[in-house]
Amino acid sequence: MTEHDDRLVERTPPPGAVAVPAADPLFNRAAWLRILPFAAYLLFIVIGDGLARMGVSADALRWLYPAKIAVVVALLAMAWRHYHELAIPHLAAAQALTAIAVGIVVLVLWVNMDTGWMVVGTSPGFDPREAGRIDWLLVAIRIAGAALVVPVMEELFWRSFLMRWIEASDFESVEPAQLGLKSFAISALLFGVEHNLWLAGVVAGAVYGFLYKRHRNLWSPILSHAVTNGLLGLWVVRTGNWAFW
Repeated sequence: MTEHDDRLVERTPPPGAVAVPAADPLFNRAAWLRILPFAAYLLFIVIGDGLARMGVSADALRWLYPAKIAVVVALLAMAWRHYHELAIPHLAAAQALTAIAVGIVVLVLWVNMDTGWMVVGTSPGFDPREAGRIDWLLVAIRIAGAALVVPVMEELFWRSFLMRWIEASDFESVEPAQLGLKSFAISALLFGVEHNLWLAGVVAGAVYGFLYKRHRNLWSPILSHAVTNGLLGLWVVRTGNWAFW
């Protein structure tokens, strides 16, 4: 037997040995592509809170929002071809109208569900005024970010990833119609916890999840979410209720 043959013998598992399979990672590549834009968004919130505690002025911190949106857009753009559920931005007319109507209803609930027990903590909001005058560039960036970027980023995380991942780690194999009560409840509660208006957040998360399951199309909750955020921005500017931003 040659030296090479001896090495082969030494590497052969002994009789009766049980091979231990390699552990699967908690999140696969598809999951990380949906997690990272959302995580980047949250990171900027943490940074902003930290800078505020360090005494950085509110005027300076307002410009963190454009930076945050720019980073999220860059991450979404780099991974866009991997978001298979967004490949064809098409909704049937009835589905689109339903999503728009639902978005309006969520907006009405959102601005009215602010009674004490429905709120956790306080929100500094986003005040685009400088020396009493509104900075319309910041307003435009804020509304565009909230209506065009945030819905895509959040729906990819909450609905496309998390709801399906709760059902199976290989979440891309889960069809929206297969989503069960557990995935609805957990994702809606966590979506609510993400927001200062926690109860309104729970309702919104449940409604957007229902649209996803019913229409089997991620563009449906994205459209509804966009309508809510866009109209909320217009309402905030019109009324001056900056805390809702």
